[in-house]
Amino acid sequence: MSVSAVNRIGLRAKIWNSLAGRVGPKTYFTYTPQVSQVLDREPKWVSADEAVQCIKSDNTVFVSGAATTPIEILRSMTDHGKQKQLKNIRVCSIHTEFESPYSSPECEGIFRPMAFFISSNMRKCINEGRGDAVPIFLHDIPYVFERNVIPVDVSIISVSPPDHHGFCSLGTSVDCIRSALGKSKIIIAQVNNCIPRTFGEAIIHQSHIDYAVRCDRELPAHEHKDPNPTETAIGKHIADNLVEDGATLQMGIGAIPDATLTCLKDHKDLGIHSEMFSLGVIDLVNSGVITNHNKTFDKGLIVTSFLMGNKKLYDFVDNNPLICMRQVSYTNNVHIISQQPKMTAINSCIEVDLTGQIVSGSIGYRLYSGYGGQVDFIRGAAEGFDGKGKPIIALGSVNPKTKDARGLPSSKIVPKIQEGATVVTTSAHAHYIVTEFGVASLFGKSLRQRAHALINIAHPDHREWLEKEAFNRLKVMPSA
Repeated sequence: MSVSAVNRIGLRAKIWNSLAGRVGPKTYFTYTPQVSQVLDREPKWVSADEAVQCIKSDNTVFVSGAATTPIEILRSMTDHGKQKQLKNIRVCSIHTEFESPYSSPECEGIFRPMAFFISSNMRKCINEGRGDAVPIFLHDIPYVFERNVIPVDVSIISVSPPDHHGFCSLGTSVDCIRSALGKSKIIIAQVNNCIPRTFGEAIIHQSHIDYAVRCDRELPAHEHKDPNPTETAIGKHIADNLVEDGATLQMGIGAIPDATLTCLKDHKDLGIHSEMFSLGVIDLVNSGVITNHNKTFDKGLIVTSFLMGNKKLYDFVDNNPLICMRQVSYTNNVHIISQQPKMTAINSCIEVDLTGQIVSGSIGYRLYSGYGGQVDFIRGAAEGFDGKGKPIIALGSVNPKTKDARGLPSSKIVPKIQEGATVVTTSAHAHYIVTEFGVASLFGKSLRQRAHALINIAHPDHREWLEKEAFNRLKVMPSA
């Protein structure tokens, strides 16, 4: 452990003793796990190469992700591991952007990535057995750290520069970071002027940072694309049939959520309670469609946990008190979600079988993403206290990139899921399935009725085939 970390632990123990009037165990964060607490110390400003010298063999390193992935420090960490011939360093993250140098084949044995949600830069590593995937609901991830299931030696994060009070912001990613920081022995921060200053649980005081590295670089941008006809049709079905005035929305990043948002311009008093949101929200806020007026919790505020977009989105959230950043243990808490008015959760998937099993985590045996927040919000909407929640799974009817045995674009509504596929949302959780051909309501329906409803929103080229396959599986013709 570094001298800096030892001094900080000693300082915290002294504070605890003075507050409690007794001698307690001198453990890290003995008196409080809150990184917004002001301590009488300052970070050591160093280069990225100097900062990572504290990482040793057998350490566990937590890395912040999405738009705030601290790539410069991660590159230095990778070089450090190679040069010092370190071994068995576990690197935990949810979703990281840029490349992941520590996951390359040449780093096998030095670093072992552990992903709570598989980002594109981790798929190869994990599917080749050089990294680990953790099946876990998004709302549970903070508890992995808080309950010491995974003890953290070093956390590497990105923050905005400190203000005149010494407070930095975690910017576009809070997710599980505060929980990891609260248990970390050493905190390394990449201090970036391009990180938006956000509020809520995004605040961290510089006195909790051991090593600060100046590095100004643009955040990764996911540029907006106009929705194609399929995505527009899906968005219109959702907006016209399932989103009510006064509803609280959850929707992820992607073409279908964006298409849905563009179809909500005539709605009123919508709210946002979502682990993430996209660009389409901005126009609805500016036009007065999104007011958050009817929300049970956080009335008047947009609540989210992490963001990915482009500069327009980052500028929108910067220093904007309308945006409240919270940990996923709050945003994805089923009890809180269920109390929001007319909670409408819009998620997507890879495929759906005729019983309503929803595959989102893998393509057959090939791991693709993870559990994420889908079940958190599908269940929260289904349990809505007002009885008006809408749990929605939206997907195009076919995958234009693959062909089936008949040479047609593969149907995403299938008689049975692929062998090895990860069912994230069970058939019992499924309520509304939406494609460009309409809405299938599955709640309370038998297998025969579900198959009928799903075949009716499948691509017309596949309906006869699906009907035959349904009969073969269920031994009865699908019918309403």
